Amino acid sequence: MSKLLSTIQGPTDLHKLDQAQLTELASEIRQRIIGVVGRNGGHLASNLGVVELTIALHRVFDFKHDRLLWDVGHQAYVHKLLTGRNERFDTLRKADGISGFPNIEESEYDLFNVGHAGTAIPTAVGMARGASLMGESRRVVAVVGDASIFNGVAFEGLNQAGVLKRQLLVVLNDNSMGIAPTQGGMAEYLAKFRVSPVYEDVKRRVKKYLPQVPLIGKAAFGALDHVKDALKASLSPHQIFEQLGFVYVGPTDGHDLPHLIELLEVLKDADHPVLLHVHTQKGRGAEWACAEPTRFHSPKPFKVEGCRVEIESGGRSYTAAFADALIRVARDDRRVFALTAAMPDGTGLNKFQQAFPDRFLDGGIAESATVDIAAGMCKAGMRPVAAIYSTFLQRAFDQVFQEVVLQGLPVIFCLDRAGLVGGDGPVHHGFLDIAYLRGMPRMVLMAPGDGEEIEAALRLALTLDAPCAIRYPRDTVPAPLFRDDAPPPFELGRSVELRDGQDAAILAYGSTCRPALDAAEMLAAEEIDVRVINARFAKPIDQNMVREALADGRPVITVEEHSVSGGFGSAVLETARDLGLDATRVTILGMPSDQFIPHGGRSIQLAECGLDASSIAQTIREALSTRSNDMLLAASSGRTSKSARRVAG
Repeated sequence: MSKLLSTIQGPTDLHKLDQAQLTELASEIRQRIIGVVGRNGGHLASNLGVVELTIALHRVFDFKHDRLLWDVGHQAYVHKLLTGRNERFDTLRKADGISGFPNIEESEYDLFNVGHAGTAIPTAVGMARGASLMGESRRVVAVVGDASIFNGVAFEGLNQAGVLKRQLLVVLNDNSMGIAPTQGGMAEYLAKFRVSPVYEDVKRRVKKYLPQVPLIGKAAFGALDHVKDALKASLSPHQIFEQLGFVYVGPTDGHDLPHLIELLEVLKDADHPVLLHVHTQKGRGAEWACAEPTRFHSPKPFKVEGCRVEIESGGRSYTAAFADALIRVARDDRRVFALTAAMPDGTGLNKFQQAFPDRFLDGGIAESATVDIAAGMCKAGMRPVAAIYSTFLQRAFDQVFQEVVLQGLPVIFCLDRAGLVGGDGPVHHGFLDIAYLRGMPRMVLMAPGDGEEIEAALRLALTLDAPCAIRYPRDTVPAPLFRDDAPPPFELGRSVELRDGQDAAILAYGSTCRPALDAAEMLAAEEIDVRVINARFAKPIDQNMVREALADGRPVITVEEHSVSGGFGSAVLETARDLGLDATRVTILGMPSDQFIPHGGRSIQLAECGLDASSIAQTIREALSTRSNDMLLAASSGRTSKSARRVAG
């Protein structure tokens, strides 16, 4: 174990180290992160870039009393190592281990469970106002990184922060990147400062004035204005942050640890909002991560052999299958235009961008704006395909309704990471999209059962005159559901049978088709004959499928990677009610509605929710056993036919 890092049980231990030791600690932290992420997977490049900044913050502030908020939360690994979690860091993202994001159950230093962008500044404003009203003198710091400053919520927070009459420090960790290279005019605005003489000159100017500044007491407040004036001559007088009410300082070198500590000592007690612009390098300390920061943003487990890095291969993913299918579809239809919100690599659209650079847009970490842009393109006659993680589309709920659904625009939403996501855990599980989209008039909801069905779903989507959503999980594609032939075309509101059977029926939605088939094969060995249906649609649901499944009172199991509240199973029950059918034999399998599934392996999470093949098979056994007991009871009272008695006994 690293020598210095092993002595850090909490941030106060940083005060025992001199400057040379702090620099060595930074090196040890990088090696610790590379080692653990190499074994477990996780967010790498972002955390390598904030090592010195995080050490400086914990050295200068007392975050047992003061407040530290992270935006986005995936850059908090260093923070975890400095706040007593080094010994458990090997369990990062594992079941029963520590989370890859700030987690309020892990440490008093983690104030929010946070994995989405744009939230730190407005929550910091709330904490600052709350502390003042409670009569508490707590400093508040928000660290904003990976381009989350460009999120609309962040700007709304800046607008509110600028009118505060008290301390608030926003640290803009500017690494020129989000998950992918940063997009948009604001990104270009910041880039002008990074390439200007200001960047090279700022450290010299601040160091010239800092020796004249007392670092304790009210004298530091007045000195801040002198520092600001010294810098202002080299900076544009019309910076947007100054106009919002902040004192702007920077940009400064985010890897110069002594300078960061000196600067934070001056800024920490300013009695008005300050924005410190820090320039860092994503992947710092690992040349291969610096060279490919997008690839190493959140890699799977990997091995480093000299200058060569091998990332573990998990087989072909649904994401890759979607990207390939969309390219084929786009070749046949020049109206197809692909959009994403800062996730071209995560959604597979980087491949589409290479094939059709003029038919692709990365809207940055701005899901709401991206959806509105898609609506505008659709109104202009294009057929936009917006690929957005299920959990992130929640951020654009109102835009989906107001600008797309209410207008009847046939925007195609492709929801990656629908269902359980493994190591990223609750902040990224996609378990609400069916529920919040199903209530929108005319919205069509589809889920391909394997990789080959994605293209069939896309081709149907392009024929619709209404919006639709296609969901698929973060997983490798299973063996094809139709082994000998291509999957039959998608027909609106029509399911397809995968396996015939007489004893029970499984209505599987999307990614659960393969485990449903596997469960049926297990039960076939026990002479239990189960029918398996690939539902394909949660809206409009196949009424004939529901009618046939419930016709003879046999057990029916619905299976989905979604909350049991408001999902596909709920749609089956509602359809049964509308058709006047008895649905008492229906069992809904899905994610629990009042429980968050913790981070860990996807297979573990599926088993915990009863969605793996073994659990599905056991649910059917129990349903058949209950039915058999009910029929025996009815037979003993003379209320069943002879055929029913034979089944029961």
